[in-house]
Amino acid sequence: MIDLYTWSTPNGRKISIMLEELALPYTVHTIDIGKDEQFAPEFLTISPNNKIPAIVDTGGPDGEPISVFESGAILIYLAEKTGSPLLPTDPRKRMATLEWLMFQVAGVGPMFGQANHFLKHLEQDVPYAEDRYRNEAKRLYHVMDKRLSEGAYLAGDDYSIADVATYPWVMRWEWHEIDLPALCPRVWDWKQRIAARPAVEKGMNVPVIE
Repeated sequence: MIDLYTWSTPNGRKISIMLEELALPYTVHTIDIGKDEQFAPEFLTISPNNKIPAIVDTGGPDGEPISVFESGAILIYLAEKTGSPLLPTDPRKRMATLEWLMFQVAGVGPMFGQANHFLKHLEQDVPYAEDRYRNEAKRLYHVMDKRLSEGAYLAGDDYSIADVATYPWVMRWEWHEIDLPALCPRVWDWKQRIAARPAVEKGMNVPVIE
């Protein structure tokens, strides 16, 4: 059984999508970051950086519980735990998958996150920051669009953890003040195909917030 500590953010939804894709049983524990619940001492023991998502796998690799934090690490852990083709064993395909996973972790996540903050959430105008992160988001979309001219998915011809990681961030494209269908039609088509996956639809609705 997997205990998932999460909230309704792109990073949180990566893991609920992955768990649904793998059909692994899991229990959801909501961590309301709007109420600073991520700073609770008991959560700190699971996630030393006080960020969601995090998991506790009661059946760890040695049979003992193990906690894992950082969404990229969790995706790798879950793929390796199950032997999922979402992280290929072929060395070239595996490296491509890890490259595009790191592209999301190091680029898309931080830059889209800043774009979300300055373009959507901040009440006052900060023109320098708005221009910087809008332009960087646009650049990253173009990188993805070029890559998708070479294959159906980010790591090549097969759906992988790189797509699982990136999709929830792209779902907020309207916050970035761009016309994604016109700007990057391959990214748009990719997004539509991934959205149609039943596991993605279910995972995007975790956690249920009342």
